Amino acid sequence: MLHKKRKFSTTRLIVMGFLGGIILGTILLSLPIATRDGSITPLVDSFFTATTSLCVTGLTTVTTAEHWSLFGQFVILFLIQFGGLGVVTFTTTILLLLGKKVTLSDRLLIQDSYNLDTLSGLVKLTKKIIYCTLIVEGIGALFYSFQFIPEYGFLKGLWFAIFHAISAFCNAGIDLVGGTSFVAYRDNVLMNITTMLLIVVGGIGFPVWWDIARVTKSVKRGENRFRDFFKKLNVHSKVVILVTAILIVGGTILTFVLEFKNPETIGNLPLGNKIMASLFQSVTTRTAGFAMIPQENFEHATSVVYLVLMFIGGSPSGTAGGVKTVTVAFILISTISLIQGKKDAEIFKRKVADHYIRKAMAVIVVSFSVLIVTTVMLTAIEDSSFLDTVYETTSAIATVGLTRAMTGTLSAAGKIVIIVTMFLGRIGPITMALAFNANKHRAERALPEGRFLVG
Repeated sequence: MLHKKRKFSTTRLIVMGFLGGIILGTILLSLPIATRDGSITPLVDSFFTATTSLCVTGLTTVTTAEHWSLFGQFVILFLIQFGGLGVVTFTTTILLLLGKKVTLSDRLLIQDSYNLDTLSGLVKLTKKIIYCTLIVEGIGALFYSFQFIPEYGFLKGLWFAIFHAISAFCNAGIDLVGGTSFVAYRDNVLMNITTMLLIVVGGIGFPVWWDIARVTKSVKRGENRFRDFFKKLNVHSKVVILVTAILIVGGTILTFVLEFKNPETIGNLPLGNKIMASLFQSVTTRTAGFAMIPQENFEHATSVVYLVLMFIGGSPSGTAGGVKTVTVAFILISTISLIQGKKDAEIFKRKVADHYIRKAMAVIVVSFSVLIVTTVMLTAIEDSSFLDTVYETTSAIATVGLTRAMTGTLSAAGKIVIIVTMFLGRIGPITMALAFNANKHRAERALPEGRFLVG
């Protein structure tokens, strides 16, 4: 009973934490001080901006650089950092900064949040996450500063560097350079590489960080050879890295091939720039939201590829959204095993337990169901093409932030639909995972098997 109550409390904390953050952000962004001209932002736009920031989505109904003052931009950045780290991690950090004791119940929340099997070293883990996050964001800001400081001056350039480093690492995709995202930097190698690295590092998940660090230390100590690096990683890290690599490479190749002759995207670029632009697009569709090329210019076939990449998203326990790489991997592994007539799903010589398969299936079915419902609602409300509409809803539920120029044209009702979609897309997979973990050890009734026809 206590176990179930604790699990429910964790999911409730996450939901209420996100709701509380959105409400607070909406109030702050509705103040006259939050806008450049001192006007009061319409409530629906403040609500939309607070949600897209906290849910690290990146869809915006007003231009961030032109509409919001420095105060408003700071509120947005705070919400992005809060949403990227997650409610539990952020709350624990505040307790540590205030010198408060992290109680047993707090430790249990951390354990649930990261799906860990032990309470050992949880506070240390949280400190490590914050410490490493600040280091990575700091390095990203340093590289961004080489572009932004010469372009905008020291203080403004430094602010731009910090803002975009946090936005990229948290896979938020909100920028301060104007209404066209990073289109002006399409051919800028520094901006492309810095942004892509921050997106990927933030999206692979903190557990993979620690595993890579563990194996790296063993190689330095001479305990393992570098050529055996991948073999020494745990199976979760192997799955994340493999699927991430396949998606990035596959997305790059498909973009390159499908857009090769399109003059509105990469058709007129030199070969090297074609490859870089294709690679960036493949990376950013994995829930990041920065755009080097306007999304509405891509061929329809390419946009369909991006729908798949957006829906999959990043990896568990990271800053990215989507149904997650491991989730999709388990469904594919299970399908292949069934086709091959194997009793168990296997990967890297390890069995995938049935409850993982069921959890993966549930996450995909629920997420896809929400996507269908919201797409139908938005199609009924807005006068836009079907592709633009499904692109918008997929971007919202996967917390990507890319749009085929539809977000700025949304009606008030359409904005509400996208707000709800972004919220469900951000908290849905997290709360579902915790709820499934809570029921994992429930005693099952022994029932006779039924006979069915499938397919």
